[in-house]
Amino acid sequence: MSITKLLIANRGEIAVRIIRAANELGIKTVQVYSQADATSLAVEMADEFVEIGPASAAKSYLNVEAVLKAAKDTGADAVHPGYGFLAENAEFADAVEAAGMIFVGPTGQMIRSMGDKASARKVAESANVPTVPGSDGIIEDLDVAQELAASVGYPVMIKATAGGGGRGIRVAENAEELATLATQASAEAKAAFADGGLYLEKVIDNARHIEVQILGDGKNFVHCYERECSIQRRRQKVWEEAPSTALSEEVREKLCASAVALAAAVNYRGAGTVEYLYDETSDDFYFIEMNTRIQVEHPVTEAIVGIDLLAEMIKIAGGEHLSFSQDDIVVRGHAIEVRINAEDPANKFMPSLGIVGDMRSPGGPGVRFDHFLYQGYQISPFYDSLLGKLIIHADTREGAINRLTRAVKELKLGELKTTAPLFLLLADDPDVKAGAVHNNWLEQWLENNIGKLTQ
Repeated sequence: MSITKLLIANRGEIAVRIIRAANELGIKTVQVYSQADATSLAVEMADEFVEIGPASAAKSYLNVEAVLKAAKDTGADAVHPGYGFLAENAEFADAVEAAGMIFVGPTGQMIRSMGDKASARKVAESANVPTVPGSDGIIEDLDVAQELAASVGYPVMIKATAGGGGRGIRVAENAEELATLATQASAEAKAAFADGGLYLEKVIDNARHIEVQILGDGKNFVHCYERECSIQRRRQKVWEEAPSTALSEEVREKLCASAVALAAAVNYRGAGTVEYLYDETSDDFYFIEMNTRIQVEHPVTEAIVGIDLLAEMIKIAGGEHLSFSQDDIVVRGHAIEVRINAEDPANKFMPSLGIVGDMRSPGGPGVRFDHFLYQGYQISPFYDSLLGKLIIHADTREGAINRLTRAVKELKLGELKTTAPLFLLLADDPDVKAGAVHNNWLEQWLENNIGKLTQ
């Protein structure tokens, strides 16, 4: 069944990105929006638009009934959830298909198997994919959690089995902290994802965060190589690049093959990302989770392999098979993505609200700026702070860093405070230039360099 009209159940830059992909495939689009997003760029770009509720995400973008009604009323035959909000909600995927429409993504059952982190560990183990030492499933009892933590060794990471974005995660150094932090993590996860389930993993100190982009049509599965996302603040990715500087070709081959094996184990359909921790000291990698959706950082992969991942998602959902094999996917050059957030890095990353003034988007060879901004746009206080993503591609990593510096300097958003100045400093840092970073590196760097951001 081919798709003729696609409803976008999301907002911001990913909504704009989906509309563009659909337009290039000749598909009409319907944009849902909250009252706070009535003047959004996605609303202006879509063929049709429907208001689904007030600013509160719980009453609009997370309102399954309102989203489905908008799809039915406009005659949409498919729904794309983007990332966040309902993207990894198995019940929503089921409800879309029960209403006679196509969910652009994996089935509800696949989301349950792989979107739930505890369940995904079991699938990974059955597919002989190495996992971080930890609980086999959801931890129901504190005594059991403390006993397990003692056996694998502190520190341990308490992780929400649902959701993502760094929420519902705590690190406990001892049994007393475990008791306190488990309660906090469960409450945060329940508020964010309506699921307070937790599991435990041993902390792998100063690991690299490596993820593999996969595509599957239910029968055929490929990887699009890896991205490195080690530069993080509070477990939120800040700077992503591909390929990773840390991996040997032998480890890269094993890592990517394990991601394909995991996708094949559940007959995966759509785009997904398999995330790993890589321990440079031992040259070992460990599966940590799978995201059953498109990732914020997907353009990094698009830049190095030349595949439109959003278009592939839509075509697969419409019943098409993958049109290429693993041998057709070749890495070319190096890509970096940085997240331009409405935050002031010189003031403890406080949110920055206001109106976009004189705006200048960076351009030139190898520069892409995915965003939803225009001059006069009022930054909303109701959603996350991501304004756009600056994606750079060059023949070499050194060339990509130089091009990034040039592009960041070109970017102008009036008087808005953004994270852009941070990336000028990072691009000039010796450790970043050498690729010598890990998932705790940025937090340590900020402690020592915060003064440079205020100069």
